[in-house]
Amino acid sequence: MSADSLVTLRPQGRFDFNSFRNFRTDYETALAQDGVQCVLVDLQQVQYIDSAALGILLLLRDKAAPQGVKVELTNLQGTVKDVLEIANFHKIFTIR
Repeated sequence: MSADSLVTLRPQGRFDFNSFRNFRTDYETALAQDGVQCVLVDLQQVQYIDSAALGILLLLRDKAAPQGVKVELTNLQGTVKDVLEIANFHKIFTIR
């Protein structure tokens, strides 16, 4: 996969309902780019994640799938990793 076919999104701090508008704008911009094959969500700088953010990630996946774009998650750690594991996101997303 070439570098231009991969777009990385990097939410920071609290990834929650208040993040929705900005994150949606970011992923819609990413999905509108020609040749994108994968959106990588880098969660390294996220200290807090809630159910609204889980829904946001599912919305991204639902928007990406019809375009044949994969969504992958990376740099899960601490509480964020625990929440995503409890929610079984490892069964829905590729985790790097």
